[in-house]
Order: sequence, then C-alpha cells, then structure tokens
Amino acid sequence: MSSPVLCLQNVSKSFGPIEVLHSINLTLHAGEVHALIGENGAGKSTAMKILAGYQSASDGVILLDGKPVVFDSLHDGENAGVVMIHQEFNLAEQLTVEQNIFLGREIRKGWLLDKSQMRRLTRSYLDRVECSVDPDALVSELSNSEKQMVEIAKALSRDARLLIMDEPTAVLTNRETKVLFEQVRLLRAAGAAILFTSHKLDEVADVSDQVTVMRDGAVVYSGPSAEIDEDGMATTMVGRDVSDLYPAKPGVPDEAETVLSVKDLTVPGYAQDLSFELKKGEILGIGGLVGSGRTEAMEGLCGLRAATAASIKLFGEQVRMKTPGDAQRRGLCYLTEDRKLRGLVLDWGMRENLTLQTLFKFGAFLVDRRAEEAALSDAIAEFDIRSGSRTVRVGNLSGGNQQKLLLAKVMLSEPRILIVDEPTRGIDIGTKQQIYVFLRKLAAQGHAIIVITSEMPELIGLADRIMVMRLGRIEGSLTGQDISEDSIVRLSMGLEATSSNTAAVSPLAQDRSL
Repeated sequence: MSSPVLCLQNVSKSFGPIEVLHSINLTLHAGEVHALIGENGAGKSTAMKILAGYQSASDGVILLDGKPVVFDSLHDGENAGVVMIHQEFNLAEQLTVEQNIFLGREIRKGWLLDKSQMRRLTRSYLDRVECSVDPDALVSELSNSEKQMVEIAKALSRDARLLIMDEPTAVLTNRETKVLFEQVRLLRAAGAAILFTSHKLDEVADVSDQVTVMRDGAVVYSGPSAEIDEDGMATTMVGRDVSDLYPAKPGVPDEAETVLSVKDLTVPGYAQDLSFELKKGEILGIGGLVGSGRTEAMEGLCGLRAATAASIKLFGEQVRMKTPGDAQRRGLCYLTEDRKLRGLVLDWGMRENLTLQTLFKFGAFLVDRRAEEAALSDAIAEFDIRSGSRTVRVGNLSGGNQQKLLLAKVMLSEPRILIVDEPTRGIDIGTKQQIYVFLRKLAAQGHAIIVITSEMPELIGLADRIMVMRLGRIEGSLTGQDISEDSIVRLSMGLEATSSNTAAVSPLAQDRSL
C-alpha cells in the first residue's frame, strides 16, 4: 500500500456546545478510492470539509504526507492539492461556465486575460466528462445534472492529489455517472487519492477500494470494501436491519374513489395530451428517462407552469388551477425535487421554513410564534428531524433532515393529494425507509400520492401502479405482476413492454435507475 497522502487523527469538531465529530480517524492513500458512508447527519460532510480546509477542527491533527498541517481556508487546501466536489453546487450562477472554471485563477497574457487559452482548456475539461454545454452559457441556465458536470470538470482542472467527492452522482443520469466513474478510475490509476461519498451503496461497492462507515459523528467500521456487502453497509450505517426497505402493498380496491381525473394535460414544450386517473389510497409512480417531461407535467398540473387541459376533476369537481395556491386550497400539494433552491430558504431557521407555506394558519395579522413553535415541536417528533438545536440554520442541516423538514412543511397544508418529486434524492438508506413508511401510511389513511422518481428500485418497491413517460407523452402503464425493470425500461425507450412471464432483465435495466 502507498504511503498516506492525508490523514485525520483523533479529529473532533464542535459547533458551540454541540460536538458533531468525535475523535475521527481517517487515512487516505494515493491510488486508492476510499468511500465514506453513513446516514444524513452522521458527520461525513463535516469531516470532508475539514480535510479540504472549509472548516477547522476543534481538536486533533491533520497530517499531509505524514506532517502536521493546518488549512486556514479552502485556498490552502487547494494549494496543497486537495480539491472538493460539493454536494451543494459551489458555482457562481450569474457567471459563465468558463468563468466558473477559472474563477480566482484566470490565465493572463500580460495585463489582459488570455481568453482563447481559457476557452480551449474549458472545452477540453468539459470533453473529459462528455459534457456538451457551451462555455459561454450562464450557469443559471443549466440543468442540475449539467451544473454537476461543470462542477466535476472544474475539479478535474485542478490536477488534485486528493479529490473529495461529496454525493457527486445525486443528480446525474446513468450515462453521466458512468462517465464520472471512468474518470475516477483514470485518476486512481494516475496515483490520485479519492474520497467518495454516496448514498447509493451499489456505487460504493463498485468503485471503492476501502470503506469507512460513520454513525452519529463517530467511525463505526473501516476496512476493505471487498469484506463488507451492501446489506452489511446499510445495517452498519443505521444500526438496524433495513432489509425490508419497502412497506407491503395492500393493493387498491377496484371500487376505490377516483380523486383526480386529468384529460389532455399539455405543458408547452414539455408534455402533450396526458390523460390519467388517481384513486384514493393509491401510490402512482411516474417513471421515464431524464427529460421525459415528468416533473414539468406535474408542475403544470399544480399551477407552477403554464398548462392547458381539456378537463381536470378533483374529487369529482371540475377545477382550474392557475397557481400553486389554487391547487393547495383544493387539497393538492407538490413537493419539489429541488429542496435547496425551491423548497427551503437555507438562511432561515426551521420554524420559519416550516410555516412559510401556511402562515395564514398562524395569525391573520400578527404571526403567533408560540403556535409556530408548537408546530415545529410536532414536526420534529413526527418526522424524526435531527438538528441538535431548534434554532439551527436550515442550510446547516443534513440533506435527509432538510428533506424531512420539507415534507413536514408540505403536510402542514393538509393535502388530500400529494405529489412528491424525487423524494429520496441524496439521502441515506435509513431516512429513505422512514419516508417510504410515511408515504405508505398516508396512503393507508386515504390520501392519494403521485411519486416521481428516477430510482428504479424505488419506483417498483413503492408504487401500486406505474405510468411511464417518454418524450412528453404517456408511453404506457403497468400494474401488479406486469411491473418489472425490463418493462419500465422498454416503455421508457419506446418499445413494447414484456409480459411478466417472459421478461428478461436488460443491460439497461440492470443499472437500477432511469
């Protein structure tokens, strides 16, 4: 084994009186991919930020090439060859792709910027990750997956000795993930040390040489990846058996009430002539490739986008919903896939975020702070939100706890129909299990739920019925024994679904996500 590049020795971190890391030991070697996994809130991101110089340790020692070092800033870390790809995009939205890649280290020719050289290099970095975006494009105009590929290209341009990757695949398609992992293997072969974290345990098993598991701010396992399987990782992460990840499906009676009926829903540029129904107590899954129009269609239904329809009936009543407020008042609520930019205000506290959508419940003229605090106490208890402090800034919560807060916020509206878009993106397996149980419990209570997800196992494990979209249209629907990975993938690609008796898992379906 090569000598260590960077080590944490007995490193602890406290925020005020709350200690979030407890004597962490972590050793990273050249030419090795080391996976760091754990539940949301386990301390992974904090440990990585200390390694990269974004935060300082409260106690313990950081060793670089065997010698103690102190990184006072991210620039110190980058100057030492430590580069981090962030879970939250660390890009300047109003600058171009090229400007972001060279921000703070622009190439000059005399007194002027060498724009031709920066353009050539930007294109080469983007080509490495097979990203076709225009270097002159504003980052604000890119999709989430394109932003992540730009973030990755930016990191690769640094020629890192240690590359830290915090949930890099959370918003990537399968193709983009494969491109990224090929770069990871090339960097490992070139002698770089790589620290990788993901909640997708199949990715961890596939790409890593070593794995360290954290729970509640401490290391609970560290060893070769070959010596622990995915089930072992999951159990070690959460401290309990999670083999029964999805609750049982009791089935939806044929005579169940139809609570939503949509005919010829069109969202210009994204979806055309969608017609479907939703029954009381049903979980309807919407699958399809990225770009198939799933999200845009449901946003149009809820008044978040301009849309037309021949007919929309809620609980038997003909309705028109031009705004999200119209939908909310009629019992239809949408939980966004983008909790950081569209779901929560990261600079605010939990109380303010929780009640923002339903302030009318907490006073006509003056907000009843005591009632808000009571609502927050109920949400923390019901959704198991773990924060350490009630006054914590929401941006400092883990991804899983942000998602649970967002779900609590939406449920304050008392929806009878709930649309959840990518409900478990970027969160750990233990929190996923909690959300699945909650959604199934809602359905059992008579709520109707639409789940949009790119995760194949989630789609199959959670939904009573699956509607597959392709190029803005409904390609087909699957129920009961007809639900299979092969059938979903075939419909996503415009092919006829196979029957349950003859379905064979295709190579595409083996990717386990759309």
